[in-house]
Formats: sequence, C-alpha cells, structure tokens
Amino acid sequence: MLDQNVPPNGTTFSLLLRECTVSSLVTVGRSFHCQILKWGLEFDLFLLTGLLDFYGKAGDLSAAKQIFYEMPERDIITQNAMITVLSKHGCVNDAKKLFDDMVERSSSSWNSMITAYCKCGDIDSARAIFNENPIKDVVSWNAMIDGYCKTGQLVLAMELFDQMGSAKNSVTWNTMITGYAQCRKFSEAIIIFQQMQMQNVRPTEVTMVSLLSACAHMGALDMGSWIHAYVKHHRFRVDAVLGNALIDMYCKCGTLESALEVFHGLSKRNIYCWNSIIVGLGMHGYGQDAIDAFLAMEKERVKPDGVTFVGLLCGCSHSGLVSEGRNYFFQMCKSYGIEPGIEHYGCMVDLLGRAGCLEEALELIGTMPMKPNAVVWGSFLRACKIHNNAKLSEHVTDKLLELDPQDGGNYVALSNIYASRNCWDSVAFCRRMMLEKGVHKTPGCSSIEVNNVIHEFFVGDTSHSQFSQIKAFLVNVLIKLKDVGHEADTASVLHDIEEEEKERAVQYHSEKIAIAFGLMTLELGKSIRVVKNLRICADCHSFAKLVSKLFDRDIIVRDRNRFHRFKKGSCSCNDYW
Repeated sequence: MLDQNVPPNGTTFSLLLRECTVSSLVTVGRSFHCQILKWGLEFDLFLLTGLLDFYGKAGDLSAAKQIFYEMPERDIITQNAMITVLSKHGCVNDAKKLFDDMVERSSSSWNSMITAYCKCGDIDSARAIFNENPIKDVVSWNAMIDGYCKTGQLVLAMELFDQMGSAKNSVTWNTMITGYAQCRKFSEAIIIFQQMQMQNVRPTEVTMVSLLSACAHMGALDMGSWIHAYVKHHRFRVDAVLGNALIDMYCKCGTLESALEVFHGLSKRNIYCWNSIIVGLGMHGYGQDAIDAFLAMEKERVKPDGVTFVGLLCGCSHSGLVSEGRNYFFQMCKSYGIEPGIEHYGCMVDLLGRAGCLEEALELIGTMPMKPNAVVWGSFLRACKIHNNAKLSEHVTDKLLELDPQDGGNYVALSNIYASRNCWDSVAFCRRMMLEKGVHKTPGCSSIEVNNVIHEFFVGDTSHSQFSQIKAFLVNVLIKLKDVGHEADTASVLHDIEEEEKERAVQYHSEKIAIAFGLMTLELGKSIRVVKNLRICADCHSFAKLVSKLFDRDIIVRDRNRFHRFKKGSCSCNDYW
C-alpha cells in the first residue's frame, strides 16, 4: 500500500492494531504506533482507544496509562477500555476510582467492574456492583454467575441462573455447565446440559469440552459417546482442545481403542493430546505402548513436560518395566531439562516397590530434595504390604500418621499390621484413637452407567431403589462362584472375628454390587464398566475374573490407580497391581 503511494488513514491503523493485539505482535504494534504519529493521527480518539487496548493486552500498563491521561478528550468507550485494562492488571481500586468519576456509564462500564471484582476474588463487591447496576444486560448476569461458579458458590450461581428466565444465552448455559464440572459436580453438569437441550439452545465447543470432562471423571461412556456423535453430526471443528477432551474421556472411560482413533485422526496434536494418550496407555497397563508413543512424540519434535514423564513412569510401574522407568527418571533432567517433582518421585517409589526393590525405593525417598508427602509414603506402604514386610510397614505407617493424622486409612493400615501379628491390644488402641480423633475410613464407592444414568453404590448403603433385588442377585452369583471352587479372599479383613464374618465383610464391597447391577440391567454382550474411588481388593479382583468367565462378560474396572480389564477369567494387569 505504501509502495503504491496510497496514504493510510485511521481505519488502516485500527485494523493493523487489532491484528497486532490478537496475534500478540508487540514489537510490530509499537512500530505502528510510530507510524500513527508520523502520519499525524495522534489525536484520533478511535485510534488512541485502539492503542490503549493494544498496550493493555500486551502487558504494558505504563504505556496504556500514558496514552489515556494524555488524551485530549475521553469518551465513555475510552474510559471503559481503561477500566478493563486496569482490572486486567489487578488495579481494581484504580479502576473503581475511574468508574466512580465517570459522569455517564454504559452497561459495559458496570460489567467491566463486575468482572474486575470477580477476577480478583472479591465476590461481595462484585455482587454489590451487580445489584446497583440499573441497566443489567445478559453480560451482567453471565459475569456474576461466572464469578460465583469460579469461587465454588454454585447455590448462588443457580439462584441467579433461575432468575434470568428466558434471558439466558448459550454463554449462560456454558458457564453453569463449566462451573459444575470444575467443582466436580459432574452429574449436575450433565443434568444442566440435558435441560439446555430441552430449551433448544445449541451448545458450543466450550460446552462439549466441559461435558466430556464430566463424563471422563464419572466414567460415563454412553453419554461421552453420544456427545462425540453430536460433535460429528453438527460438524464441530475438532481442534486440539476438543480432541484432547475426547481422548481423555475415552481413556478414562476404558475405551482405549476409541481414544487412539481420535488421537490419530487429529490434524494437529499439541502436548496435551500427547500427554493424554501417554497417560491413558499407562493407566491401562500398556507401558511399552506408552514408551512408543513418547518416542513418536519426539519424532514430531513436540517437547515433553512433567506430565509426560508422570504418564511414562506410571506406565512403567503398572507394566513392571523397572529398567525403562529408571532410565526415563534419570534422563528427565539430564536430557530434557525437567527437574523431577514430588509426583515423579512418587511414581518411582511405586515402580521400585511393586517390583520388590524395597531397599532401593527407601533409599530414593531418603535422597529426595523435598520432604516426602503422604502419597510417596503411601506408595511405599502398598509395596511393603504386597511383599509382606511387616517391619517396614509399621515404620511407614507411623510416618503417614505424622503427615496426615486425619486420614482414616492410615489408622486402618496400622491396625491391620498389628492384626496380622495377632497384637489385638494394639488393634484396639488404633480403633480407640480413631474414635477419639473423630477419624473415619473413606467408604468404598463404585459407580456404573446404565441408560445414561450414573448409579452409585457405597459400602453399607442400602438406599438404592433396587437394592433388595441386587443383593439377592449377588447372593446367587456368589453361590455359582462357590460351586466352581471360588473361596473368598479375606486376607484384607484382619479383625479378631470368625472366618464366616470375614466373608460377609467382603461380600458386599461396592464394586461387587455394581457388577451385579450391571449383570442384571445391561443387555447381553455389553461390557460392564465400573469406576471405583479406592484400590480394588484381592477378593473383588478374583471375583471379577471369575464372573467374566462364568457369565461371558467383559468387565472394566477403573480404580484409584489404574484400569483392570477382565475377560474370560483373566485380567489385563496380569495380577500385577
């Protein structure tokens, strides 16, 4: 344009500044500022507002302030832009002073202040501005609802959501769905989405990502698959963000094949996509495949991060790849410049401990540059139990009680160690300490999806509407298992009680109830998928193996640590978990 001797005007520079702002071209943007001065456009209010916005988003607050205060005049749009810039840089008091000094205010003025207070976490001040706002529009409501969601105040968010009535737009619905998903209220997030569908409000990519996250956490494969089909049908653009959400959902719902299909179908894959597939392969016990994916990632010149190595080390741990795990742990810093964090040390302790290298694991804990936490000691404790090292178990449990005196599982672990030695006075002492401190063991919980509904079962909870039928069905299943030689594994029930009582203690574990419910309700040939909040016990593991054989059903259990795929009497973990 300049070569053709066509002089630029305000519109030219406005478009150029906007592109520099969007693309974060700071140096280029500054050069255009010089051009604006050169062409004598320094008094163009519209251009000055564009420069103010550019410097604000480029992180140069002093330049933005200089432009604002040197303006020959300031209109309401310029003042709103300055309030936005100040709030973005955390200068809420300065923004409020400017807001108070405004002779005239638009809806954007009020909304900017609501957003400013919400961003800094001052939700009460945000609500005060919201209440004072005489010209509330949908943006005002959405900003306030978003503030409540981000501070976890979902009840207040829902109150405003309900008050909006028909004024809600897709952003309102997305905000509520995302808020509930981020606060781990996954069932509620899906219910809101279903209501959104009934109101014929079309979801966006943001909705899909939040919903897929909810499905991933709950193991709701049917709902997740339906969302994927919806994405295809409505021709959503599956970019790296949405693609990663799909990969994560399929991995966590136990359908690794579908996760890999999505992964390989992406035209562009970022580090998050690679991490999701590496972590997913590791969770499913495919350690070597996780390593192969890592090598493929390197070939594509994608730089790994700390999460990548967590996935790799977990995969090595679940597959017993000790030498490979050692190699990647020591190469993290040396070859990739990544300092191992406490999570990487935890993975290594778990890897070495499972393989029986207890002394090496304990030595590694001793050399950690940071204080080992409850997760590290917990991994070591599980290893001690697997290899029947009662002496080390007692030492580690004492450490855990120091670190987390409110974790009931630690007291139960110590109690079980004493019980294994028939030290019943010490067992009674542990139980008494739990009562005195008001500490409780985390109850086992298993969930299963049937017809897009998540059913949760807790140990000792009989509130499910079909519990009596499920219990009767489970008893019949246990009888069939006993007829073919199955005996309850009561090693984990180390109380001074009769063997018959021990059998009853493991009989109604939550995953057994969930599996029985799946056998009752899911059509023949459909896999039974269970999500459990704790590590699966030995008795439930052998129960699931035998049920998969007798009933010819694939059973997938996602416990706190990994996936177990039971098929024809075998498990994908090869009894190494």
